[in-house]
Amino acid sequence: MLVFGDDVVSKMRRNEVNKWFFRMVGLVATLFMLAGGPFMASASAAGKIALVLDVGGRGDLSFNDMGFKGSDEAVANLGVEVVEIQSNSAADYLPNMQNAARSGQFDLIVAVGFLIADAMAEVAGQFPDQKFAIIDVTWLGKPNLMEIGYEENKGSAIVGALSAMVAAHYGYDKIGAVLGIEIPVLYKFEAGYRYGMHWGNAKYAEETGKASDVGLLWTYTGTFSDIAKGKAATEAMLAQGAGVIYNVAGPLGIGDLEAITEHLEAKGKSAGPPFMIGVDANQDYLGDGHRVLASMMKRVDFGVYSAIESVVNGTFEGGVQILGPHNGGIAMSGEQDLADFIQFGVNGGAIGASDRQAIIQNWTGMREDIPAWIWEAVAELQAQISDGTAEVPCGWCPDTIKEIRAKYPD
Repeated sequence: MLVFGDDVVSKMRRNEVNKWFFRMVGLVATLFMLAGGPFMASASAAGKIALVLDVGGRGDLSFNDMGFKGSDEAVANLGVEVVEIQSNSAADYLPNMQNAARSGQFDLIVAVGFLIADAMAEVAGQFPDQKFAIIDVTWLGKPNLMEIGYEENKGSAIVGALSAMVAAHYGYDKIGAVLGIEIPVLYKFEAGYRYGMHWGNAKYAEETGKASDVGLLWTYTGTFSDIAKGKAATEAMLAQGAGVIYNVAGPLGIGDLEAITEHLEAKGKSAGPPFMIGVDANQDYLGDGHRVLASMMKRVDFGVYSAIESVVNGTFEGGVQILGPHNGGIAMSGEQDLADFIQFGVNGGAIGASDRQAIIQNWTGMREDIPAWIWEAVAELQAQISDGTAEVPCGWCPDTIKEIRAKYPD
């Protein structure tokens, strides 16, 4: 069995150095662009794409890296040329996209992230002949803009149910959610997780004949980049008895996992519980494979890739596309995902290639230690969500989140 010690933790912290490096690369690209010089690009002739990023950048092993995964696959499979334009602050969003559109070089400009929505609305109106796409935004209504949204509430319901049942099984009375900035898309995660927790409590009682009153601890940290805040929030939840903690803040999961690791080490343990739930990418390989119970996979890579593919194929249309459990856009992590994404972690510097087999063995053992009926119950909920039997709440969450919190309380 692997021990998640100083070596792996230091690798995870080195991601912050990597992130700084890519931000500096992005700054150079932006300066070249403003001076009228060349963009950074991968050579190709099948089409030219600009990928505009929010302040997170590469190295988060989550939302932004999934966007890069989609563009990297488009380069490999479709032969396009992709230019990465990093935003170093929110003030960069609009000029970055305006300069890209003004250059006339790009067949498509893709923006990744809710935080870029206002800038996208402005620039798409200014350049009506330019094709744009944006991830995590569905309300701008520009004819030249493809808007790609996700049913995060449904995926969060699935891992919420799993979290509640696993917590109850191991004798915990709380689960947690460490969230980033309080924005509408994160309300969808929270709403689904609440619903799933209540579903899981009811299912646990039905299967075992024992009452389950697992409750929810939750906090919006106000950041997607301050790993220390993620760690502090997780430490507080662990101190209050949380058995499973959902990372809903991208790179803050590094801090979440550090807190869980230190909590376990203080008890002389290397494997959970407590566990973390990963987000966006499959993060199951982190924590040596036996501290991340599952991941709610939001396939940002599918969204970016499909937008690029539509331009290459000549089928691009403005409007809203929703990705969810029904079409592969949302899923809970499984065994094949683990194998696929271990390489993702190797490439990101979070783990070493030599750790691969031990991680797989640890992950398999962790899941086998959990009663089979829990996994069967998760599959049952997935089926109910797919056929509409289970109606996971959300609506337009900014308007409904207070009612959802009241209906599915902590």
